[in-house]
Amino acid sequence: MHRPVLLVIAHGSRDPRHAATVHALVRRVRSLRPGLRVETGFLDFNVPSVQGVLESLAAEGVRDVVALPLLLTRAFHAKADIPAVLRQAPPRLQIRQADVLGPSPLLLHALERRLYEAGLDPADKSSTGVVLASAGSTDPEAIAVIADIAREWRHTGWCAVRPAFASASLPRTEDAVRELRAAGCARVAVAPYVLAPGFLPDRIARGAAEADVLAAVLGPDREVARLVLERYDQARLPSLTALGA
Repeated sequence: MHRPVLLVIAHGSRDPRHAATVHALVRRVRSLRPGLRVETGFLDFNVPSVQGVLESLAAEGVRDVVALPLLLTRAFHAKADIPAVLRQAPPRLQIRQADVLGPSPLLLHALERRLYEAGLDPADKSSTGVVLASAGSTDPEAIAVIADIAREWRHTGWCAVRPAFASASLPRTEDAVRELRAAGCARVAVAPYVLAPGFLPDRIARGAAEADVLAAVLGPDREVARLVLERYDQARLPSLTALGA
């Protein structure tokens, strides 16, 4: 069966760690599915641009593309920026926009493993409060999703889970850390719900100064790579994935 090209669309950043992490994740996606063509485009700051990649694909004769937003919530970029860029694509391209990555059980598994990799003892889970620290958004839907994820994660055995935001929304990471301390959690861990390093993840890290554990960003995690392919398949074969095929 013909497989469309997977175009991973990242936001981009002036911080070189962002693009390096995106490229590492894309390499992992390729390793999981040899033979699938995977390209990367950036909305801003980095090259190649999304528009440039689409024009190159069209010039090569590619017809089918699945455009996957490398985003964790359906906020402004997923709802407005990316569709606007895709509408400017060469008309010969048939483009399907995949869903954003979150929420997903795979991301919760990745977040938890990052905490253990940072030194948290799994035996201490029930006495540990976790700050689920995201970049933040002015979109109420995106904020509500983070709150829902925190509630769901709490039910897996943590002492407590609190959402926090690096921008646009409250509380900040440091406030959530103090709240968990006051609530009686024996230890507090901060789990950045972000994909790549940059300005806002650095703000999360500063806000975690009083926490016992700070996990790394999700980065090129194997669950994230699997999730990219899951979203690709859902966009490519919507009727089959709906049936669990």
